[in-house]
Amino acid sequence: MASRVTFIGAGNMASAIIGGMIDNGFSPAAITATSPSDEMLAPVRSRLGIHTATDNAAATDQADVVVLAVKPQVMRDVCAGLRDVVQRRRPLIISVAAGLPAETLEHWLGGDLAVVRCMPNTPSLVGAGAAGLFANANVSDAQRQLATEMLEAVGLVEWVEQEALLDAVTAVSGSGPAYFFLMFEAMEEAGVALGLPAETARRLAIQTALGAAKMAQQSDKLPAELKRNVMSPGGTTERAIEHLESAGLRRTLGEALEACAARAREMADELGKR
Repeated sequence: MASRVTFIGAGNMASAIIGGMIDNGFSPAAITATSPSDEMLAPVRSRLGIHTATDNAAATDQADVVVLAVKPQVMRDVCAGLRDVVQRRRPLIISVAAGLPAETLEHWLGGDLAVVRCMPNTPSLVGAGAAGLFANANVSDAQRQLATEMLEAVGLVEWVEQEALLDAVTAVSGSGPAYFFLMFEAMEEAGVALGLPAETARRLAIQTALGAAKMAQQSDKLPAELKRNVMSPGGTTERAIEHLESAGLRRTLGEALEACAARAREMADELGKR
């Protein structure tokens, strides 16, 4: 990879992606990260060996890719400060900010730009992320491939061909880690109620989830079949699964994901009007 990349923002997600890129062969000398305060940049610079800057426009002046990694609430002002330089430079724009449509970002940056929207999730911080990506019509095949390589450095990448589907990605994987953390909480509490020490129940629940995820990832069988393989007729697992099904787990989870996607749509409307 020979492209020069500037990250506008140097928070946890930006740092995770940068670290993954470097681990996958991207030169630290080709990466710049920005922040209003050098106090935040100093540890990133020291740990990753990249360039840093407090001037967004200056840091973008030679960039082939600009990653927008700031909070959605400040994005409009950030884009206003970058507008002139990106119109002159025409880099690939990658946004990891939730809720802001590609068309809105392109408009704030002056228009006619290649924009990729990315919906990552927090396991990217440990190299086990899952991200949904959408490219507008201006993104070339080479730019699409570059975006894939950058985000695959911290996990799985799935492209969607309709931007509206990023709301579904948000519901399934963007917010998804919290669903599993809730499950860990509930399993720990249930384990304690059955007599286990809290720490033992917690470790068992987390390790079991890790093992189940690895089995599902590495198997050519669908989750439904893997589930059946654990369920002996008339056995303990069958009894537990029957209870979860009769209690409406599928319906509740479906309603939760729909509520999440609906909120993502609302946020896009709210942010786009600012």
